[in-house]
Amino acid sequence: MNYFELFEVPVSFFPDLAEIRKKYHQLSFKFHPDFHSVGSAYTENEVLEKSTEINEAYQTLLDHDKLLSYILDLYNALPQEGQAKVPQDFLLDMMDINEELMELEMEPDPTKHHSLLTKVTELENQITEEVKSDMENFDFQHAEVGTLKKITDFYLKKQYILRLKQNLSNFASP
Repeated sequence: MNYFELFEVPVSFFPDLAEIRKKYHQLSFKFHPDFHSVGSAYTENEVLEKSTEINEAYQTLLDHDKLLSYILDLYNALPQEGQAKVPQDFLLDMMDINEELMELEMEPDPTKHHSLLTKVTELENQITEEVKSDMENFDFQHAEVGTLKKITDFYLKKQYILRLKQNLSNFASP
């Protein structure tokens, strides 16, 4: 059973978070190990497995990056490890930003740090805007290959950006 079926919500890149929270509380109560003692219809292992699945599903559906990865995986749209291809112009932008990051590592400067973080955030917003409409209007019943590829490219770009942001946070000025 996939996470959307478990929570009885339609597959969506922007699911109803209030409905997910509501369903999570219902499922958590129903499958909480403390409520299934001796004589229960479920074995202890079944309850623990179901409780773990519910928690994993909840964490995935609430985290947009995990959700994106999960949906792309459902549609077999994620490339194999090491076979991801990101557009060349994006990679060139990443190289420029990485050079700036290396300079920042050698010579910490709060102004440059802020400027680079702003640049990365603007890039993230730009790539998000480019695909947001496709994600909002995606037809999950008849997944169009071209649109799915565009969303997959976005996901791969976003992974680069998340790593850059993590690296930037490692070199934050005091």
